[in-house]
Amino acid sequence: MRAVVYSRYGDSSVLEEVERPVPEPGEGEVRVRVAVSGVNPTDWKARVGGYGRELAEPTVPNHDGAGVVDAVGSGVEGVRVGDRVWMTLAGDGRPGSGTAQESTVVPAGRVFPLPAGASFELGASVGIPGVTAHRALSVIEDGPSRLGPGALDGRSILVAGGAGAVGNAAIQLARWSGATVIATVSGEEKGALAAAAGAHHVVNYREGDPAGRIRGLAPDGIDLVVEVAPAGNSELDLAVLRQAGTVSIYASEPGRPFTVDVPRGMRQNVRYQFVLLYTMGWDRIGAAAEDLNRAVEDGAYRVGDDAGLPLHRFPLEETGAAHDAVENGAVGKVLVTLAADE
Repeated sequence: MRAVVYSRYGDSSVLEEVERPVPEPGEGEVRVRVAVSGVNPTDWKARVGGYGRELAEPTVPNHDGAGVVDAVGSGVEGVRVGDRVWMTLAGDGRPGSGTAQESTVVPAGRVFPLPAGASFELGASVGIPGVTAHRALSVIEDGPSRLGPGALDGRSILVAGGAGAVGNAAIQLARWSGATVIATVSGEEKGALAAAAGAHHVVNYREGDPAGRIRGLAPDGIDLVVEVAPAGNSELDLAVLRQAGTVSIYASEPGRPFTVDVPRGMRQNVRYQFVLLYTMGWDRIGAAAEDLNRAVEDGAYRVGDDAGLPLHRFPLEETGAAHDAVENGAVGKVLVTLAADE
């Protein structure tokens, strides 16, 4: 079978297409025939050695994907051959299990049913962005741990970077759960994407008085900020948060340390919650997957231009170009296509 691997750290030129034997699932594992592989920032950061780990063996990149189960190992329950599924963190701790290959073997707990009518492209887009957004929204002070219609009624949510993949997911999930959603963006084009995702209000943080505009839209203050740039947005976040508000931080700007204004944060009883999938636990990931599938079934979680998340498609042999697109800040979702939708 065809696969893309890297045997040393570096830029996208270290990625090469090779032939590998089709793997067999062991106990508790399933094999998925990959139709679409999703590319996230964590994938190129791992490829350049950004996590300080030794590269012990050739590594298949990309953690997210969707496809069809075509083999099941012993002891697996609830997953059958022929099931359409999506997966996330496929290669975490398993260098050979990334999704940039025609078939991959993963633990059964890392695959989730793809709802009827949902495309493989949607399935490959859900994983890391969707679960990250779910976690960011479900740590709100005195709020629900699960999302769904009515779960966030009466809450005001500010999504920083509303045109990014996680921001898009956060807007869609917060809107589905009943929140009033405000998104900040850097320009008109990204504002249109945030609005398409479902943001009730869009604020250009580069113009005028963004804090004043947000306060005007949420006079009682923001309940929770989904934050992509804590260093740059710290002052804005504190200016718009209500007492006992929460800032969920899932990313940061390279080279910009985040400094906390401790006295001000204490006066406001602010909670800072950091979000990282790798260490949040599979119980939370599994719960998020259930809620995400409900949102997909309700038509509340979508991808594509009309959902504010343009799709950029690459064939397997151009996985390097797909990584470059993500690394260079492509707006939307980057996918590697291996097979036609079924």
